[in-house]
Amino acid sequence: MHIAATVFFALLALFWIVSTVMTYRGMARIPSLTAVAPFAGPAFPRISILFAARDEAEKMPAALSSLLKLDYPNYEVIAVDDRSADATGKILDEAAARDARLRVIHVTELPQGWLGKPHALALAYEKASGDWLVFTDADVQFAPDLLRRALAVVEQERADHLTLLVRLDLRGFWEPVALGYLGACFALMSPWKTRDPKSKAYMGVGAFQMVRRTTYEAIGTHKRLAMEVVDDMKLGKLVKVGGFRSIVAPGEHLVNVRWQDGFGNIVKGLTKNMFAGMEFNVVFAIIVACNTFIVSVLPVLGVIFARGAAQIAAGAAVIAAMIFEALLMPRARASRWFGVTHALGALVIVYITLRSMVVTLGRGGVVWRGTFYPLEELRRGKV
Repeated sequence: MHIAATVFFALLALFWIVSTVMTYRGMARIPSLTAVAPFAGPAFPRISILFAARDEAEKMPAALSSLLKLDYPNYEVIAVDDRSADATGKILDEAAARDARLRVIHVTELPQGWLGKPHALALAYEKASGDWLVFTDADVQFAPDLLRRALAVVEQERADHLTLLVRLDLRGFWEPVALGYLGACFALMSPWKTRDPKSKAYMGVGAFQMVRRTTYEAIGTHKRLAMEVVDDMKLGKLVKVGGFRSIVAPGEHLVNVRWQDGFGNIVKGLTKNMFAGMEFNVVFAIIVACNTFIVSVLPVLGVIFARGAAQIAAGAAVIAAMIFEALLMPRARASRWFGVTHALGALVIVYITLRSMVVTLGRGGVVWRGTFYPLEELRRGKV
């Protein structure tokens, strides 16, 4: 038993060491927006920035202001007010009256067979005139030169789709604990493999996805994503499955996102997304929760309860896991010291994963922003 425990913890330590090396090398291979010169023409293709907003009166003004201060000479912004009950629609209309580059669409009713966000983005696309479409969220702030740098990268890489790994604005203690660990999980998905046509890896981040119009139309637009809760990830999947070139790049300081205010809202948001991201598959969700516990929490228990070589091996696994996460924390605008909370973050994600599954199954669907979406329809509509 002692030998088995030693071997087990040694293998976990090896797993985290190898993952750290592979992630460090892999992330170094993906293109950097700050390493390229901003696109300088002479011809500037038309770009349409599209986003949906529902009850975003608090965060949207700063994001909208940044979108209207971009230094790109040929772009438009199409915003969809999706059944807002606050001042979102008024804010958008007033901004559109001041700036002709902004157009606003108001949605008062949601058609059957659609989730709110995919429906809103589908409407925005119908009004868009751009050769390139940029899908974003109502709370995302762009740096002035983001479009020119993004276009330079897709031209350099001859890509059809670019999504950015954004740095989240994390505050307090629990936000970095939870989302820091989630970021580590994303890194384990090997996002650098997205650019490899032989790999099945794909990625799509809702804060920024830039896609050629012809590519977007070829994959079926958001009509293919009508009932997809995680529509951003699945947009990336459709591009990859469609045989088009998709790439990932770090957003660095060029994109600012305050995703959720406080730990409670993080739990709420992930409760909607987590089980959906696992295809509403109970077995898969349980396996993910168990694996998370085994690779990230069990070594801590080994340090506490094991003895001799097994305890040393468990300690090596704990340290290796902490280093893995610590190296990623600056990408989330958080201190590397939060790497020491790796096991605690794992417990949080295990809880949220199981909570997402139980809540979704208990309700028989997903409730988001006041609308209930039946599980049966969501399962039929998954991509």
